[in-house]
Amino acid sequence: MTAATARATARPRTRRIWALTTMVGVAAVVLAADAISKAQVLGRLPGHPPVRLLDGLITLDLTFNAGAAFGVGTSYTAVIALIVCGVIAYIIRTARRLRSRAWTIALGLLLGGAMGNLGDRLFRAPGLLRGRVVDWINLPHFPWTFNLADASITCAAVLIAILALRGIRIDGTSPAHAAPLDPTRTPASPTRTSAPPDALL
Repeated sequence: MTAATARATARPRTRRIWALTTMVGVAAVVLAADAISKAQVLGRLPGHPPVRLLDGLITLDLTFNAGAAFGVGTSYTAVIALIVCGVIAYIIRTARRLRSRAWTIALGLLLGGAMGNLGDRLFRAPGLLRGRVVDWINLPHFPWTFNLADASITCAAVLIAILALRGIRIDGTSPAHAAPLDPTRTPASPTRTSAPPDALL
């Protein structure tokens, strides 16, 4: 095996390791920030009225949510917890195909947010798979109280939607778009290709 061949073989492996490391790092940061913020809120806000910050732009209001993000599905706490477990398993399995920087960040945000809220459902009252999620952030003209994990999941969803609309796949490729045929061009004429969309992300 020549040196050039060895480098070509090692490059995809290096990129895959980088993508997995980045995804786990993003998820760890989200999970740590969510856990620390919830611990601070539980230690300071119980028994106190909501705290208004930045002239009311953000209100800290402690609530306990038995449903999904933003209080959806409060009667299905255990079902939601099992669905989240499935989502986490799917992300971990899919991560082996990661080659895109943007998808790496998106899945890291989604994984960290899902794990943050799942921890509440597993370890908080009233019991396993029925725990209530700690929410504490409220915005003006926004009907739901949420937490950093919810915010991370929302950012991931927006980023994934953008990537899907742009046709960028998890491995960094995109479907080939055929150039319109030009009757004045001979079949042997070369066509110019553009850079992969993920190169811009």
